[in-house]
Amino acid sequence: MANERVRMLWPDHLGLARGKYLPAALAHGGTGHAAAVYSLAYDRSFIAAPGSGVLDGFPDMHATFEAGDLRPGWDDDRTQVAVCDLSQGGEPFRYSARYALRKAIADWEALGYRPMVGIEFEAYVLEHTDEHGWQRWDTPESYVYGTGRFVDPIGLMDEITDLAAASEIMLESANAEFDSGQFELTLRYADALRAADDAFLFKVLARECAMNYGRRLTFLGKPYAELEGNGVHVNVSLVDADGNNALADTGASDGLSELAKSCLAGLCAHHQGLTPLCAPTVNAYRRLRPFTFSGRRANWGYDHRVVGTRVPPERGARTRIESRLADGTCNVHTAIAAVLQAARLGVVEDLPCPDPETNDGMEAWNTEVTSALNLTDALDHLRADTALAEAVSSDLVDNFLAIKDAEWERYVAAVGEPSDDISEWEINEYLRYH
Repeated sequence: MANERVRMLWPDHLGLARGKYLPAALAHGGTGHAAAVYSLAYDRSFIAAPGSGVLDGFPDMHATFEAGDLRPGWDDDRTQVAVCDLSQGGEPFRYSARYALRKAIADWEALGYRPMVGIEFEAYVLEHTDEHGWQRWDTPESYVYGTGRFVDPIGLMDEITDLAAASEIMLESANAEFDSGQFELTLRYADALRAADDAFLFKVLARECAMNYGRRLTFLGKPYAELEGNGVHVNVSLVDADGNNALADTGASDGLSELAKSCLAGLCAHHQGLTPLCAPTVNAYRRLRPFTFSGRRANWGYDHRVVGTRVPPERGARTRIESRLADGTCNVHTAIAAVLQAARLGVVEDLPCPDPETNDGMEAWNTEVTSALNLTDALDHLRADTALAEAVSSDLVDNFLAIKDAEWERYVAAVGEPSDDISEWEINEYLRYH
């Protein structure tokens, strides 16, 4: 029964895993999907967004994969899985997140560098109660950096880790996070496209695995007002033509190259435009608040967790830059592409690197520039950052803005005057999908 079918998946504009099952004998020819998927909101309403084709007869786009991208699936022993590229009329579908990431990789390669990426996820496990429906998993013995049965009584994280390994996705670590029922899951770094594909598939795998145990797993940025949010940390390094980590400079007092400083400059300068591509929902801005570890400020620091961009303490071959802005509702391919492009713009625009943050970041800080406090203002920041939008993909950004403008309008129509409180609307809108 081995390899009887292929689960062909691709990340849509909302970060959801769309696709089809095809017989293995037919899968290499690819399959069609209506481009109007790129018009769909979470509530299945249609928006005449650029690229969607809803005003042009709902045309097809084509999903294909390369043979080397096939890997064992987690459905059963007869199913393989592949992450697909999209095309239309024989040309890449420029509204696709995977297209934007391929573009970012090519843009860095044109400068002589190969980007490497590692992703860290945070997620809550949910359990169902007759009285309250889906609630946070009650594991009162849990504690931050906990492992074993006190934090995971049913061995869910063990099963997720094993399934991921069988699907050629390597977890570098897994542990309990700050709050009960919350976990941190760190994927091994890889070439940027492979890392994004791994992260994309991992989210699907982990959530489906939790369902097998009668649980749900949510990566939603801020499901609970009184608890910590779920972040997604994007770790980036760059490899030069000789195979060396180009962010490292053993001759520098801090071990960072001038290239690294330029990348930090770009991430700080384009922080506000970057925000909605990394935090793309109404709920995401419940997490991006003062006095949090969310990375809301446009600053950077050495081994500092209350900045937008952290430089972890490892040096030499392990030197990397960690963007702390994203949350679990992001399209991970888009978020990685945007982080890579913001960093690259620091190089090509020859931006000066600001001083590192040396304050505590909670009561004192070295910049007043922050992410917007709501989605609609963040979208305006992206509109204003034309350099970042063009670098990522003007087509993708145009589609994204149309979809997210409509999302904000639905939120306002549902709740009336927007507030800082987590609304029932946003939990209903996002929790089932993220």
